[in-house]
Amino acid sequence: MNLRHLEHLLALAETGSFSRAAEQLHLTQSALSRSIQTLEIDLNGKLIDRTGKRNALTPLGETVALRAGRMVLDASELRRSADLLRQCDLGAIRIGLGSGPGAMLMTPFLLHMAKHHPGVQVSVSPGGTELQLMQLRQRTLDALVVDVRRISPAPDLAIEYLTELRAGFVCRSGHPLLQNVGPVSFDELLCYPLASTPLSAEIAHLLVQRFGPQADPQQAVSLRCDDITSLIEVVKASDAIYLGILAAARAGIVTGQLSELVTNPPLTAGARFAFVTLAGRTEAPSMGLFRQFAAERLRD
Repeated sequence: MNLRHLEHLLALAETGSFSRAAEQLHLTQSALSRSIQTLEIDLNGKLIDRTGKRNALTPLGETVALRAGRMVLDASELRRSADLLRQCDLGAIRIGLGSGPGAMLMTPFLLHMAKHHPGVQVSVSPGGTELQLMQLRQRTLDALVVDVRRISPAPDLAIEYLTELRAGFVCRSGHPLLQNVGPVSFDELLCYPLASTPLSAEIAHLLVQRFGPQADPQQAVSLRCDDITSLIEVVKASDAIYLGILAAARAGIVTGQLSELVTNPPLTAGARFAFVTLAGRTEAPSMGLFRQFAAERLRD
């Protein structure tokens, strides 16, 4: 028995088909069949029930596949650790960023690495949290920085809390609502397009609790996009109002292009960002560079 035989069994368990598994493994069906037979002989038991075109794991096969999955992943981590030590370099960085961290970290981090660590390979991917979690588990991403409210705790995830950033409403300077004396109501906000990223159920509940049923994002938000930078550009050029973390609009507020709208009652919600990796995953030394950069930049 060797790891290759176990990898072949896992591929067969995943696809349920000798032909599809063989294609995935770049083997002939006969070679795959011999590999499974060798594993069955080594373990002295039947692993696959072959009934017509269907191939299902036997109870022994299910037990072996469960343990084999952990063994194959451990072997992959050993190879990764050995590669990093042998290369004696910082290793590559493959990061997935949620909408808020993407707006605050992506361009500044790429610029920082280009200037100070040009030899490190950097891949930064914005996108939806569900897709990025799948990519993390498939090991095409090494870490995520996302709003912790958008992920569910799981045994295979290591979740490290980073910071909480205040949320608010932002409009362009010269917006009609800025002519009001004092705070504005949510009903007044709804006279204009509300622009936001997709919000978690918890944040939606907080908005309804604070402003009433009309604040349900499913109805209230008319411009929805994962890219906060695009949303803010729209707000600068129109009467749309941005709802999200204020830190992402910091540059526009500092230059006077944007202004925060104070509401009555005030918005008290915020985003809780976390650093998410796979439990037991070997980190490249370069990940420390990103951790430090993220901790310095993710602030109100």
